[in-house]
Amino acid sequence: ITCTGLEVVILDSMQNSFVSRADVKGYLDREYGQYIGTVIDSIDLTKIEDIIDGRSAVLKSQAYVTRNGVLHVDVTQRKPVVRFQKSDGGFYADADGYIFPLQRTYASHVQIIDGNIPLAANSGYKGAIEDPKEKAWFESMMRVVNYIENSRTWKDKIVQISIDEGKDLILIPREGNERFLFGQPVDIEDKFRKMEKYYTHIIPAKGADHYRTVDLKYRGQIVCKEK
Repeated sequence: ITCTGLEVVILDSMQNSFVSRADVKGYLDREYGQYIGTVIDSIDLTKIEDIIDGRSAVLKSQAYVTRNGVLHVDVTQRKPVVRFQKSDGGFYADADGYIFPLQRTYASHVQIIDGNIPLAANSGYKGAIEDPKEKAWFESMMRVVNYIENSRTWKDKIVQISIDEGKDLILIPREGNERFLFGQPVDIEDKFRKMEKYYTHIIPAKGADHYRTVDLKYRGQIVCKEK
């Protein structure tokens, strides 16, 4: 039985579009060589998977041939949870702390973090975070990001997180010019409760854009500074 065709399925195409069926075909045509018309027992499925898995946005691929001679390749993409923006460009990271470059053909709508990011990775890096201090910082940031993503209120309101020179977090809302001084990524629930009180009590009393900064770092207090 000879190989009669190629069937590519992107299993999570509804979530991300980093890799297309045409991309996969192109990778195989360039790096594997002839497979259409060859005997299916001679097709190196492991090599095919290695070629596809070598793409930074691919989590895992599975290659197999069916009795009708069709080569099937199923692809699962990496799922970024955050985008780090640095001076040399930026990169994505998934929930496990695996870093991979931004893609030219598609941008995932995830939380953006910029500023003084304490990660040594650059825009071309691909791999896990190895340094223990960097990994600990990443995990603490993920607790903040996950809190935002799991909240209907904050997922809609907060569009960016900046890191200042002291490694404190500054939350930037979608609407309004206030900057929320979040401090270190600790006491997360308490700080978001204070942010909620700012929106429900202070804005109705003072009006939108009355304050320049809203400091959430102090226990039991909200310190607002006027423009």
